[in-house]
Amino acid sequence: MAELLLELLSEEIPARMQARAADDLKRLAGDGLKAAGLAFTKIETYVTPRRLVLVVDGLPVKQADVEEEKRGPRVDAPEQAVQGFLRANNVALDQCEKRKTEKGEFWFTVVRQKGRTTADALKTLLPAIIVNLSWPKSMRWGSGKLRWVRPLSSILCLFDERVVDFTLEPKSLKEVGSLAGIQTLSVVDSEKRHEILIANKTVGHRFLAPQPFEVKDFADYKKKLKAAKVVLDAAERRAIIERDATALARAHGLTFAMDEGLMNEVAGLVEWPVVLMGSIDKAFMDLPPEVLTVSMRQHQKYFRLDDADGNIAPRFVVVANMETADGGKTVIAGNERVLRARLSDAQFFWDQDRKTKLGARIAALNDRVFHANLGTDFDRTDRIRRLAVRLAQNIPGADAAVAERAALLCKADLTTGMVGEFPELQGTMGNYYAINDGEPMEVAMAIADHYSPVGPNDSCPTAPVSVAVALADKIDTLAGFFAIDEKPTGSKDPFALRRAALGVIRLIVENQLRVSLLPIFVDAAKAHNASSDGKELMAFFADRLKVALKDKGVRHDLIDAVFALGGEDDLVRLLARVEALGKFLATDDGANLLVAFRRAANILKIEEKKDGKAYDGAVDPAKLSQAEEKALADGLAVAEAAIRASLEQEDFAGAMTALAALRAPVDAFFDKVTVNADDPALRANRLRLLARIRAALGGVADFSRIEG
Repeated sequence: MAELLLELLSEEIPARMQARAADDLKRLAGDGLKAAGLAFTKIETYVTPRRLVLVVDGLPVKQADVEEEKRGPRVDAPEQAVQGFLRANNVALDQCEKRKTEKGEFWFTVVRQKGRTTADALKTLLPAIIVNLSWPKSMRWGSGKLRWVRPLSSILCLFDERVVDFTLEPKSLKEVGSLAGIQTLSVVDSEKRHEILIANKTVGHRFLAPQPFEVKDFADYKKKLKAAKVVLDAAERRAIIERDATALARAHGLTFAMDEGLMNEVAGLVEWPVVLMGSIDKAFMDLPPEVLTVSMRQHQKYFRLDDADGNIAPRFVVVANMETADGGKTVIAGNERVLRARLSDAQFFWDQDRKTKLGARIAALNDRVFHANLGTDFDRTDRIRRLAVRLAQNIPGADAAVAERAALLCKADLTTGMVGEFPELQGTMGNYYAINDGEPMEVAMAIADHYSPVGPNDSCPTAPVSVAVALADKIDTLAGFFAIDEKPTGSKDPFALRRAALGVIRLIVENQLRVSLLPIFVDAAKAHNASSDGKELMAFFADRLKVALKDKGVRHDLIDAVFALGGEDDLVRLLARVEALGKFLATDDGANLLVAFRRAANILKIEEKKDGKAYDGAVDPAKLSQAEEKALADGLAVAEAAIRASLEQEDFAGAMTALAALRAPVDAFFDKVTVNADDPALRANRLRLLARIRAALGGVADFSRIEG
């Protein structure tokens, strides 16, 4: 067994693309090797800002020999057809045999193909993998035709400690003998084009160890890379950053504020992480902490540090990709200077913005187009305001007047200098400016919260006014884009409508709001001068609800079964019904009753189709000839009344209990009673009894939608 090592060395790969590229390389290589009949014991990929690496262990040195039986033309086929079959498979006629089949007598032969060496197979497989590796964005460079994320510098490829030399040709291109513009490590004159060779060489850190060096296998490669100031494993780079940053913070009596997203990004920006600490001018510490954090995180990729009270400290952590002779002093000074300039701008905006109240900024929203077909941000604010007042009536503790004021101001901070410079702070800055203007705290909080929840890990507002404005914002977005037929399609959702719907679901469910959504959807559509019954948007919510509850183990078919009843637009009530239905079906009574329902429904479907009529009329008690029929009719009468009463009280557990009581009479009926009796009147009455079973269960959910 042997090892394959492939390194694709390039210019800097964007951090956001690295993890996916490593996964795609692993998948493509694994699928390609399996398709080539090359089994392996282990496959791994690694990625740094400059290199994408594949390592495969346990590969055979040669493909297995294969035998394949092939059928040729009929024995009585024209000679030309027979000779064509022989040439195509490189066999003589005496190597074939005649065999009779259902379609006649044919020639058959066994084609034996000797397996190629794995090295030869890789010469075909690896170029296809490299060319087919997909990137969100790619480019061409030099005189080559290859498209890749960034210009490739060199390729290291070893199998069983020997170089695998191959030609990389993009599809439809014929650059024989070249590697589509990729240069070898030895090329000095970049103005000239050179023939490319795959090598057993690579380089280390761009500045700290740029000299080429040879490697013989992955263990040697990883060891020499480390000596050349490159940490290959992204997880190891993360661990180094976290360890050193934590130690550095602790030495100054501070706490390292771990940021997973930023950590992943920074680990993708450096090959040799060097953790340093800089200082923030105390003059800027009066800025809102969110401004400090965004300035450091979004633009400079710095980590914040907290003091003993959990407040942001006047220091930051920067991760350099260099070791310097002065211990990083120059690097720190440069980063402090850049941050100082950034925060000076923020300080200016902070001082200027507070001179104009949010209320005075509302008119300026007329100058901001929200969407060409949905008006300006001023128009949108007016729609949100009216919708928030309407929603406040369904939210306990929400003052409609306060909700109206909050909705009126919720977009005003979009006109401020701070949000213009730091768009990530919309809503957050509105909160600060509202407090500065003397607005009620409920109003300020609602402005800060109305974009939430943004994602599944974002906290969900609970303050009544905040909930009203957040719901209004998202429902207006959904109604508007549905009105202009800009709905999500497949994997495309440019206006984040799926996320908006999930936000509405969370706001309602987590706050247990009793809201009928259909009339609200209708009113929201009218605000966009559109006519809608809300059902299309409700169906969209049903799909999003399945996604939202999937991770919680709630079956999508149960949601379908309840939605199929029609008219259910109260999410809290719907989920209570789904929960009760799930618990019921998990019992023996529920599982058996589901089987009985299907049996009844199937019989009815067949007989109603055959007879051309529905058997949903009243059951005639006089024609109930067997004790089991009478017991079922009596049981249905009791159950139907109990189900109706329970559903009116929203006692869904009680409705399921009433259903469970039907199990015994239903089982007895199917065991003892022949539905398709010879007497037509008796048969019709029994079919009507089955229809009552279907109707009784159908009052709780559409059992035909339930799987399993």
